Parts: sequence; C-alpha cells; structure tokens
Amino acid sequence: MDLPAEPTPEITASWQLGFDSDFKEQVRRLYLATVYGRWMVVGSLWLTLGLLSLWGLRYPIGLMLEHFTWAALRWGLAFNWLPSLGLFICVGMTTAVLVWQSRNILFGLSPQEQRRLEQQVLKIRQQGKTHPLWKWVCQS
Repeated sequence: MDLPAEPTPEITASWQLGFDSDFKEQVRRLYLATVYGRWMVVGSLWLTLGLLSLWGLRYPIGLMLEHFTWAALRWGLAFNWLPSLGLFICVGMTTAVLVWQSRNILFGLSPQEQRRLEQQVLKIRQQGKTHPLWKWVCQS
C-alpha cells in the first residue's frame, strides 16, 4: 500500500500530535481564542441589543418596580415584543455559551471539536502571518 503523495490534514495532524510539542499548545490557544471570542460576542450583544431592549422596556420595568406581579411582567413582555425579542436573544446567547463552556469543562472537548481545532491550527500555520489569528495562536 502506497502513501499518498500529499499528506492529508488528518495524517499531518496525527503526525504533528506525536512529534510537535507546540501543536497541542497552539490548539489550546485556539480554543481559548474561541472562548474569548464567544464571550466578546455575548458582551457586545448585552452592551448594544441588551441595553436598547432594557431602554425599550423602561416603562414596564418602572411599573414592576412599584408593584410587581406576574401579570405586569407578562404584559410588559407581550406588548413590547421587539425589546422582549432583543432581551431573549441576549439571554439565549448567554445561556448557550454557558452551557457550551460548562460541557467542555466537565466532559472535555468532543473528538469532532478537537479535530476541527487541529485542522484550523494547520490552516493557520499553512497561511502564516497573514492569517488574522496567527499572533494569538502560533506566535510565542
């Protein structure tokens, strides 16, 4: 059986995992960049869409501060559907990132996610310094 002339990314990744000590560190840095990127998106959503949504709900929030009832909460969200939608997007995105990160902390990365990160590191290495993530992932 002959080896392929051009090594595939999977062969290259498994070879580099065994022989390149920097490869695992670069995969870890890419994972951390992914985590920080997701939290930056969540923070940006809260600072833009979340604040605008809370501003749109300022009257119902003022009423609920005086006399909180579940009916007032339902009225405030149901009849101000655009700010409510923005608030739900922010809460949903925050929850999704929390669940994703908690799963990775408790159970580790799935094999598919690990393979995706390895292939992405190989692409970053191949492109070199012109890749936007080069200085965070590959540069020591």
